[in-house]
Amino acid sequence: MLSLAAFIEGKHAQAFPSFGSERMGAPVVAFCRISDREIRLREPVQTPDALIVQDVTLFKALNVLEGLSDDGYLLANTSKSFEDIHQQAVVARLRPGHAQTVGATELALIHVGRPSPNTALLGAFTAIASIVSLGAVLQAIRETFPGKVGEANVLAAREAHAIVAARLSAEAAAVKGLAHA
Repeated sequence: MLSLAAFIEGKHAQAFPSFGSERMGAPVVAFCRISDREIRLREPVQTPDALIVQDVTLFKALNVLEGLSDDGYLLANTSKSFEDIHQQAVVARLRPGHAQTVGATELALIHVGRPSPNTALLGAFTAIASIVSLGAVLQAIRETFPGKVGEANVLAAREAHAIVAARLSAEAAAVKGLAHA
C-alpha cells in the first residue's frame, strides 16, 4: 500500500518481500523504494531511509537498524515507549522526532477487529516522514480494501496518524519551551 500511495502521488515505486529459507515464523523483511525518477535497482535495500517494525521483539533478535542512517526514520508497533522496551540507544542515535512508537495492533483491533497493524502503521508513518501524504495512504487503503473493511482501516490509519502527530507537536513545543527558558 505504501508503493500504491507513492504511485497515487505521481512517484515511482517498487515493493517486494524478502523470504529466506528459514523455518516458519522467521522474520520477514519487505522493501519499498520510492523516488521521483524511474527506479532501475532490483536488489534488496541495504541503506534504508526509514524502517517500520511490526514486531518489536525483533529488536532483541537482530540488528533491526542495520544500514539506517542517523537521518533515517523509525516507527515501531508498540503502545510502549522505546524506554519501556529498553531501546533508548535506538532513539538516541536518530534525530529528534525520527523514532516513534504507535500501538498499531491495538488500533487495528479497535477499528478493524483484527490484529492487522499495516494500515495504522502507514497512517502513523505519514506523520513522521514526508515521503507520502496521509491522503495518498488513505486512498491506497480504500483501493486495496473497498467498502466497510477499507473504511475501518482508514479509521485506524487516521487515528495512528493523529497520535503520532500530536506527540511530535508536544515534543516540538517542549523543545521550543526549553529554548526560551
